[in-house]
Amino acid sequence: MAILVTGGAGFIGSHLVERLARRGERVVVIDDFNDYYSPRLKRANAKLAAAAGDVAFVEGDIRDVGLLRKVFEESSISRVVHLAGRAGVRPSVASPALYVDVNVNGTLNLLDLARDHKVKGFTFASSSMVYGASLDVPFCEDAPADRPASPYGATKRAAELLVYNYHHLYGLRATCLRFFSVYGPRQRPDMALHKFTKAIVAGKPFPFFGDGSAARDCTYIDDIVDGVEAATYADCAFEVINLGDSKPVTLAEMVETISRAVGKKAILDRQPDQPGDVPITFADITKAGKLLGFRPKVSFEEGINRFAAWYMKAKADGLVD
Repeated sequence: MAILVTGGAGFIGSHLVERLARRGERVVVIDDFNDYYSPRLKRANAKLAAAAGDVAFVEGDIRDVGLLRKVFEESSISRVVHLAGRAGVRPSVASPALYVDVNVNGTLNLLDLARDHKVKGFTFASSSMVYGASLDVPFCEDAPADRPASPYGATKRAAELLVYNYHHLYGLRATCLRFFSVYGPRQRPDMALHKFTKAIVAGKPFPFFGDGSAARDCTYIDDIVDGVEAATYADCAFEVINLGDSKPVTLAEMVETISRAVGKKAILDRQPDQPGDVPITFADITKAGKLLGFRPKVSFEEGINRFAAWYMKAKADGLVD
């Protein structure tokens, strides 16, 4: 029996695969190593994950039903952790059809096979973006999530509804985890904290959208993996659960913290707010604490220090610019 992790060569996925392999699980990973960001970085992630234990990588796309069927049939999949998908708010505004195809149709393919093979649990990586531009904070799981501010958020909400539907119709035991701004070593280069760090280290100006008061609930990678690991084994019929730090940080505070960590001053190129952005994300993690024993441990400052150290080494190794 094996646990299937989709997107397991990515930022969150590779950390999770390492964790599962080290606890003795057989892990099968599907990842298409697409060029949304450097495939070289993903392959370095995959190498680290593969070294952790019994891990097999299958290169392919979750839209390829034939490939997925072969993996389920040949690998005796017992649980699914579905992390793969097109990420990013602003790119989704430019390419909504792609996001629907991957994030919705790809999820549907996996749900069909999970149902057919009677898996023990299906864990889906959703996003805080399903809450849209709500100012009713902190965001609680039973709050309305019907006005996402971007196609990305809309596709994540649509996929959540499909997951629930497969629970309702077929008894699939499933959990949807709403991630809040995950950061740390191996973070995707397109994410704000990574972009800020790159520019500050290089001593170059970088676009800084809005007045700096927008806030994000930033969650360190080790804390997120704690939550995903717990959800993978949790005996939940169906649940939607926030995973965040529950301590929002403003964009201005982010930049100041990164500047301290790398010892350089930031040069801001101030720009207006961007379409699809939201003013704040802020997780109510009461439910995660009760059901998963989830307790974030890494402070934002400590997390940034760890990320900065990783970034400098990865830059020296040629894995990031």
